[in-house]
Amino acid sequence: VEVLLNATPRIDSNGKLVGVVGVGQDITEKKQAEFELTRVADDLRKLIDTANAPIFGIDPAGRVNEWNQKAAEITGRPKDEVMGHDLVAEFISPDYRDSVKDVLDNALNGVETANFEFPLYTKKGKRVEVLLNATTRRDANGNV
Repeated sequence: VEVLLNATPRIDSNGKLVGVVGVGQDITEKKQAEFELTRVADDLRKLIDTANAPIFGIDPAGRVNEWNQKAAEITGRPKDEVMGHDLVAEFISPDYRDSVKDVLDNALNGVETANFEFPLYTKKGKRVEVLLNATTRRDANGNV
C-alpha cells in the first residue's frame, strides 16, 4: 500500500509544541496508474524506434526531435547527427524544400497530409523515394 502522509505540528494556546497531526491518504491506485502510464509510454517509444518505416519528428521551429532506427538506416545519418538540426534546410534537396516545408508547416498547424512523395538524399548522396504522412504531435496540454 502506498500512502501519502501530510503532517503538521500541533501547538497549544501558549505556543508550545504538543504533538503532530498527520493525515494519510491511500495513493496505491494512483501509483499503479502512473506505473502503467510509464509502461505504455515506453512501449510506444520502442514501437516508434523499431518500426519498419522511417519515423521522424520536428519541433515548431523545424528542428528534428525524433529520428527512429529505420530513418537512420535509410539515410545513413545516426540519430545524434540529426537531432536539433533543421530538417528541411539541411536534409531535403533544394528543389523539394518549399513543398516539404509546406506539408510540415501544415501539420504543425493541425492540417495533416497523407502519402506525400518526395526524394530524400542519404549521407552518401543516394536518392531514396519517401512517402510522407505528416500528422500533428501534441503534448498533454494540446500544444504542438
